[in-house]
Amino acid sequence: MSRIIMGVQVQKRNNVVIPDVQPLLTEYGCYIKTRIGLHEASDDQKTCSEEGLLVLELVKDAGDTAEELAKRLGEIGGVTVKTMEF
Repeated sequence: MSRIIMGVQVQKRNNVVIPDVQPLLTEYGCYIKTRIGLHEASDDQKTCSEEGLLVLELVKDAGDTAEELAKRLGEIGGVTVKTMEF
């Protein structure tokens, strides 16, 4: 059984995540076991970084579905996807 970890780097996250990335994560939600979102926050708590990183752990043996999700995410401007398989 393989386990896939997917890193999704997002540029201009406020413009891309809600309209483009979030619907895909919802569509593939049954295949996402763990989701962690990381971004830089300022000390004044008034602004957040426009760059973000999502770390997704997919269910075991997600194989073709993981490839499909990575491809669809990678087609979004400002999104870079990398995967690790164990």
